[in-house]
Amino acid sequence: MQIARSIRYLSAGTASISLIAMTDPERFPIPEDMLRLLPRGSALIWRAYGENTSISRFRDLSALVRSKGSILLVAGHPQAGSSIGIDGLHLPERALHRRVEKGHVRWVGRNRHNLLVTAACHSEQAILAAAAAGVDAVLISPVFSTRSHPEAVPLGVVRFAQLARLARYLGLLPYALGGIATDADVRRLRGTGAVGVAGISMLMP
Repeated sequence: MQIARSIRYLSAGTASISLIAMTDPERFPIPEDMLRLLPRGSALIWRAYGENTSISRFRDLSALVRSKGSILLVAGHPQAGSSIGIDGLHLPERALHRRVEKGHVRWVGRNRHNLLVTAACHSEQAILAAAAAGVDAVLISPVFSTRSHPEAVPLGVVRFAQLARLARYLGLLPYALGGIATDADVRRLRGTGAVGVAGISMLMP
């Protein structure tokens, strides 16, 4: 997978995971389908919003992901913990500004379940909120024009680099998300501070 090799050279030595794939309700709704296309050592974010997610479903998928040497993060279930087999949580930007309800897992990287926590960020304010929440990594988007959100104004390489530097300064790992589909797209991100890329299009035939 050529694009995966290019991603590994974005920012060598700063993150153990350089590729994060995300399920999509229209293009890749089934996480197992996406997992088959992932190279070893990647991460999979399962957008499980509204899904019937039993404990056995979490554990079965997590075991399959780990068999490929990868990790599983779940979006849409902030109360989930490592006891059900997942490795981490992914939060939408709006979740960064909410108060955690009593009894829920705290949304911090060093939470009581020791989960990896990532968050979607579209602005400087969101990155600051992510740092305040103790998030481990941020998915900054959209870097380029994207089919999933054609109305969104892309950040572009220069603005993305500014946000990535802020994230690094605050102790967060910055990933590029949005419109990254080819090896050429990845090469444009070299020198921006990105530790890796996230998305859907890069895995599509």
